[in-house]
Amino acid sequence: MIDVGDKLPDVTLPADGGGSVSFAALRGKIVVLYFYPKDDTPGCTKESCSFRDNLPDFSQLDCVVLGVSRDDGASHDAFKKKFSLNFPLLSDTDGSLCEAFGVWKLRSMYGKSFMGIERSTFLIDAEGTVRKSWRKVNVDGHIEEVLAEVKALKG
Repeated sequence: MIDVGDKLPDVTLPADGGGSVSFAALRGKIVVLYFYPKDDTPGCTKESCSFRDNLPDFSQLDCVVLGVSRDDGASHDAFKKKFSLNFPLLSDTDGSLCEAFGVWKLRSMYGKSFMGIERSTFLIDAEGTVRKSWRKVNVDGHIEEVLAEVKALKG
């Protein structure tokens, strides 16, 4: 399982709008990689909109924000358009990246158990090393905490 101290794998994932994002091409930039359960659901919308609203602060620190879920490109396109999201949403439809980061977990809601993404965020430094992880994220106050860690990493 990828966690603090590990290198970000050199993979390329499909992104919204029909593009793709190569993690190898992100070397030299700080990356916030956040995994969320599903497009256009209450918690995921709140989290994504918080990243959207704070993106200028991340960008000033030469930090890239990337959202990842198992939704496909069409779902990402609709979600991004509906909420004017201003950063890439990546599709991990086969779940391989979710598995690698250990965020694909048995979850339960309303008395039913199912496999799903555990809301998690990873801070990756300019050399591609995971420097901080947040698992079982509570959306309230999370973006501010992540931004503070990016500022500390940037020095």
